[in-house]
Amino acid sequence: MTRRAGIIGHPVEHSLSPVFQAAAFAHCGLDVVYERWDTPLADLPARVEFLRDPAVLGANVTVPHKEHVLSLLDEVGGLAARAGAVNTIVNRGGRLFGFNTDGPGFVAALRQEAVFEPAGRTFLLLGAGGAARGIALALAEVRASAIHIWNRTPDRAALLAADLGPPASPLAEPPSLQGYDCLVNCTTIGMQGGPNPSASPISLETAPPGLLVVDIVYAPLETPLLRAAASLGLPTLGGLPMLIYQGALAFEHWTGLPAPVDVMFAAARSELARRHGGPP
Repeated sequence: MTRRAGIIGHPVEHSLSPVFQAAAFAHCGLDVVYERWDTPLADLPARVEFLRDPAVLGANVTVPHKEHVLSLLDEVGGLAARAGAVNTIVNRGGRLFGFNTDGPGFVAALRQEAVFEPAGRTFLLLGAGGAARGIALALAEVRASAIHIWNRTPDRAALLAADLGPPASPLAEPPSLQGYDCLVNCTTIGMQGGPNPSASPISLETAPPGLLVVDIVYAPLETPLLRAAASLGLPTLGGLPMLIYQGALAFEHWTGLPAPVDVMFAAARSELARRHGGPP
């Protein structure tokens, strides 16, 4: 029997998930099709109920539904419950379980691609939305020593830090980068097709030597922030690894098999090259 999985969001036509998840299922010899399930909010309850079908493994969830699906599920994992957001749903015998793999995917990307151990390190997160929340929670779980949050609307940073508790704390003013081990852009500034595609969220004038600069935006592969960091000789990490590792964790939740991460990376890079030009 052919099984089904997919991504739930609105819109989803540009999602990379179908490309690299399909490559992973094929590589592992699994008869699974992965689909784009564009779902307006009014249709979300029916879409989630559909996931209980025995032929459905589950789904990824993207904007704007990561928060809305919580009340529609049977059980929600600890990190997802604390984050208030689910990005992976697993169908287990008709019961639906919710997980959040964004934060763990970010930590895996740090460790595997940047060779950067977050325990005991100091982080500056730019932005105070859902992405920053999931990443901050995961960093706290792996014992980062400090997680400072700066947002252009300071009240949002303060609210997020209050929700998270130590080691998270807000910054009221644009920060100096001195004293940080890692800078993470959790905003859409610099994203292709976004409101500020040619901008950088912060100046790197005060960056200390060796500061790891991370941008969770994956299109383009080199954002203005990463380009500026590279010009200063700073180590960088783009958003594609986080996307792949969170997807790999979802694959493992659905199948119980180790995810073929290299295959997923290759498929995603090839698709990005096809869409935006340049080498795969």
